[in-house]
Amino acid sequence: MCLGTAAMTCSIERILADAKTLLERLKDHDNAAESLIDQSTILHKRMEAKKDVGTNLPDKYQEDVPDLKDMSKYKPHILLTQENTQIRDLQNENRELWLSLEEHQYALELIMSKYRKQMLNLMVPKTKDETEPVLAVHQMYSAEIESQIDRICAMGEVMRRAVQVDDDQSYKVQERLAQLESTCNCNHIA
Repeated sequence: MCLGTAAMTCSIERILADAKTLLERLKDHDNAAESLIDQSTILHKRMEAKKDVGTNLPDKYQEDVPDLKDMSKYKPHILLTQENTQIRDLQNENRELWLSLEEHQYALELIMSKYRKQMLNLMVPKTKDETEPVLAVHQMYSAEIESQIDRICAMGEVMRRAVQVDDDQSYKVQERLAQLESTCNCNHIA
């Protein structure tokens, strides 16, 4: 019983560590989103300036020219976005496989517990008074395992949903930024 409790504690600690990692990743995404908002604001200013004066930047936006030149260094943005998308997909798949593996391990532990209980009943034909304490412990242990499996599955589902929502938002922001950049580049060429 102690061995199983240590395994459950270890996996709960692992889930907490994964949750912390997810939180850090969300913070990174939030920072990246803020950066994308800043970039889109600069692009918006640039578009407005082109609409007002043609292709020349007004004096009030001349201070933004170095920032815009720095942004032009990141033209392989589309390639990086594609690679980031593939990396995120692989990370999501890896996370799902990891959670699935843990769920299967707990299910296997539950099955083995029930198997041991049945084997104990078959091998040791004792009186009911002698086996009741052992069976009670096994039932309690099985119920605890089932409860842990349910909680882990629920936490895994919440994590999956959080990652999906985060990725969806990130994709939308990146897509909109790419649209703005292509619009800006098309207007600049024309």
